[in-house]
Order: sequence, then structure tokens, then C-alpha cells
Amino acid sequence: MRTAHEILTEAVVLLPAWYSVNRRPLPWRQDPTPYHTWIAEIMLQQTRIEAVIPYYLRFLNELPDVPALAVVEEDRLLKLWEGLGYYSRARNLRKAAQILMEHHDGELPASLEALKKLPGIGEYTAGSIASIAFGLPEPAVDGNVLRVLARLCSSAEDITSQSTKHRVTDLLRQHYPSGKEAALLTEAIMELGETICPPNGVPLCRSCPLSGVCTAHASGEELNYPVKAAKKPRRIEKRTVFLLHCGSRYAIRKRPGRGLLAGLWEFPNVDGQLSPDEVGTALADLDLVMGAPEPEGTARHIFTHVEWDMIGYRIDCAKESPYLLWKTPEEIARDYSLPTAFRYYQKRISEV
Repeated sequence: MRTAHEILTEAVVLLPAWYSVNRRPLPWRQDPTPYHTWIAEIMLQQTRIEAVIPYYLRFLNELPDVPALAVVEEDRLLKLWEGLGYYSRARNLRKAAQILMEHHDGELPASLEALKKLPGIGEYTAGSIASIAFGLPEPAVDGNVLRVLARLCSSAEDITSQSTKHRVTDLLRQHYPSGKEAALLTEAIMELGETICPPNGVPLCRSCPLSGVCTAHASGEELNYPVKAAKKPRRIEKRTVFLLHCGSRYAIRKRPGRGLLAGLWEFPNVDGQLSPDEVGTALADLDLVMGAPEPEGTARHIFTHVEWDMIGYRIDCAKESPYLLWKTPEEIARDYSLPTAFRYYQKRISEV
């Protein structure tokens, strides 16, 4: 059986040639500056390409460079990010931009190790920026790359293991070119994993430039790879959401600065799913004069490790509590970043 080194020696030649003909015209590929590559790679973490494109274009239109990103107000930054999720990514972008302004003259450094020292930039993102923007011989190993290489080499190693990721990174680095070829290879492996050798469904081996060197394809065992450890079940949390309104204005509040959805705005909510009779006690500290709670439907939101199962109540208030911020649905939509978890209830207040 051929060794992984022998397979990769051929693959790194075949992939860039295939990619040059088959690449999709994604906006960050049109002008792959270090800044553009960085923003795109951070947005693409845990997020589909189709969802990222409008965010990427809007973000660059308002924050076209490191200096602009470094000084943007946090609420505006989070509003630009609203709907993408994993909001710590946005905060880390701004922190990193401020460091770049202070220590790197507003430019991303052309060094893998220096890139990894910036907030929010790990091994994969650093490798992407280093190879795509600077032409350094550094691989960017994510789930796509691990899957492609597992099938190429019929590897039974658990691709969720950090030791597997480190071994694959070291192996791939030994075969990495420099200059434009480095950028082409990084983009090519990503493209192959997203379009030809996907995580779900049958791989399109007839269209794959590596089918002739793929050992899993040769044995008809493509679907046996990659190997993954079983995921832990998500924790389910019950919550009750309150759509408190006084006239045309609805109550929102800012979440704590740490923890899940830190620093974002939300409709008041509590743990557990309360009956109408329990609502008054739950809101007793807010100095409200309330009418009877009216059911406002159920919603579910899935985070990476947690699932929220929510019920909602609409409650008419005779006065505005000083402990909450009161805004119209239009003001909330325009100026305040509410997490996707509350999208159903934000839609409900806009329909009244």
C-alpha cells in the first residue's frame, strides 16, 4: 500500500491545477489581502459560505481596514455581526485590530507564530492567512482537510482528536509549496472538501481530481472515512421569554459580560418554563404594573453544546420599568444586536 507521503506528493500537484479551473468566485478570493483573508476566515468558522457572503460584504463596506475595525464601537460591531453567532469572534477581531495598531503599524504580521498570538487566531486561521495572503508554506488544517486526507490515505485515526490534527498538519507541512502555489493549495483543499468530498452525503468521486490516488476510493470504502468519536449529547435548557411592552415600546436588557451570548441584548427571560400564574413572581423585582400574560408561542435554538427550549408571553405594562431599556421594534431592529436565539420573538413584536 502506498504511503501517505507518496500520496501527498501527487496530490499537491493535482489539486492546484484542478482548483485553478474549478474555483468558485467567492468575494474574498477576488482580492485576498491579509485583512480580507482574516475577516473571511473568522466569519467562515462554524458558518456556511452562503450565509457569510452578505455579512462579509457589509462588514468590509463599513470597516474596510484594520484602523476602522480598531475604533468601531462594540454595539455597532455586534450589530454588524448580528445573526452570525459566536459573537466572541467579533470581539476578538476588534481586540486583535487594536493590538495590530499598537504593535504592528496596523498590518497583519507575515509570520505564523506572530499571527497565532493575536486574539481569536488559532493554528488553522493563522495557516490560512499565512499561506493565502503571504504565500508562506503553512497548511491550514480544518475538518475539510482532515476528511479529505483521511479518505486519501484510508486513515482510521479519530479526526476529532487534537493529536490527529497535529500529526496531519506536520505531515502536510512537509509537502507545502511557497508563494502563489501555497495559496492555491490551501484554497484547493478547502474547495475540494466543500464541493466534491463533503462531510454529509456521498462524495463525488467521478469529479474528484484525486480519485486516481485515493486509497479509500480504490477499495470502494469512501464512506468508511473519516472516523470520528461520538459527540456528547447537548444539554437542554428550558426558558421563558417575556415580551414586555408599554405602548409601542418593548423591554430589552443587556446580558452579562461573561458567558453565553455575553454583552448582547435580549428580551427579559428566566430559567424554566413558567405557567401564567408564575410570571408575576418571576418579574417582581422589575417594578412593573402588568396585565395578564398572553402566550406568545414556542421556539427552539441550538447552540454548539446547549439547546434552548423556549416559551414566550406577551405582557402589557402600565409603565416602563427603570431597570430595563424600552425601544420600539424598529429601533431594536436598527440599533441593537439581539442573538438569533430570539429571532422568533423579535419577529412577533414586529408583526403587531
